[in-house]
Amino acid sequence: MFVDRARIHIKGGDGGNGCVSFYRAKYITHGGPDGGDGGSGGNVIFEASENLATLMDFKYKKTFAASRGQDGQKHNCYGKSGEDIVIKVPVGTLIIEEKTNKIMADMKKIGERRVLIKGGRGGRGNSHFATAVRQAPKYAEQGKPSREYDVVLELKMIADVGIIGFPNAGKSTLLSMVTNAKPKIADYHFTTLSPNLGVVRSKTGKDFVLADIPGLIEGASEGLGLGHAFLRHVERTKVFIHVVDAAGLEGEDPVELVEKINAELLKYNPKLTERPQIIAANKTDIPESAENVQRLKEKYEPAGFTVIPISAAANSGLGELMEKTAAVLLSYPDDIMFEEDYEEYSEPEIDDIPFTVAKTDDGKFIVEGEGVKRMLGMTNIDTEKGFAFFQKYMREKGIIAKLTELEVKEGDTVHIYGLEFDYFA
Repeated sequence: MFVDRARIHIKGGDGGNGCVSFYRAKYITHGGPDGGDGGSGGNVIFEASENLATLMDFKYKKTFAASRGQDGQKHNCYGKSGEDIVIKVPVGTLIIEEKTNKIMADMKKIGERRVLIKGGRGGRGNSHFATAVRQAPKYAEQGKPSREYDVVLELKMIADVGIIGFPNAGKSTLLSMVTNAKPKIADYHFTTLSPNLGVVRSKTGKDFVLADIPGLIEGASEGLGLGHAFLRHVERTKVFIHVVDAAGLEGEDPVELVEKINAELLKYNPKLTERPQIIAANKTDIPESAENVQRLKEKYEPAGFTVIPISAAANSGLGELMEKTAAVLLSYPDDIMFEEDYEEYSEPEIDDIPFTVAKTDDGKFIVEGEGVKRMLGMTNIDTEKGFAFFQKYMREKGIIAKLTELEVKEGDTVHIYGLEFDYFA
């Protein structure tokens, strides 16, 4: 089964907690703090693999998570870092954040690796918080939580040349004649249900990859027929071979058929109509095709198209078609990508994440914000020192000042992510 779109959930590993420990040994009555740091969580890494052709692996497994870092240990022993998780995808896969619809990565090179989620930093043990005044800190940091996303994987085949045209135009037959590909061929519509690839061994230029895109129909750009699901695959082809039934065996005008397909490309992505296009007038072994071939040349050659009469079934004109295609590729830019990665992924620091403070109708105060949530996760507020550390954060970030603006009074209840605090100035 060919699967070219999938939705998965990815999560980085949380950092391990720091340790609260004090050195104990015979004859040593006042050992100092020796709590070690927690290990960092594992990263989520995507890798473009040439051994994969579809997103079938993601049809059944939907959740991928890196492992958590181990907690710190006594004697200043660090916790072990969590293991990274490497997710292999086919070359040409876009990774899109579902919530914002932004492209997180474009896996367009074989072996390319991208770290999309960094594991959470491990919490520091209590040995870090010893000072001349505070010689026995009973406080350690909790590990930093990692991020998680729902992402959409979208495969866009990377081929040099795309074969387009209506069903039964002879696209699969053409592919089978000029490459070693073995597509399913039959005399009915929509024989091809998924894109097929083949490599053309060129005599005049570099070898190139040829893709047979499933039959498009009028209205495909709006979701009709089968072709709409595969229009994304033509976006990364440099040249189009537009196969048309020049004999008009099904009673259609070949000139109008070319117009309809190009109209669908224009609606889907106007830039596609700027690609070099070679019109392969197929089925010229049938006498009725001669007049239509001439009409195609008169219509499209003045507009910059190349029209080459062929018969895929009779292996006629295919050498000229491939030579012309190879020549166009040699003069065409090597790299065409419509999608640009947005800014390199980086986790915002806790200090840079905004917060909100609101007052409810019944007089309660609600504090929210990713930074506040993460600070709670990293701070052990059950200890006196930990709670004092969190209070300091609230003051420094202006949360206390915002509560004061909203006329908070002593004894009022402040809600922060499932926790309730009584406010005291």
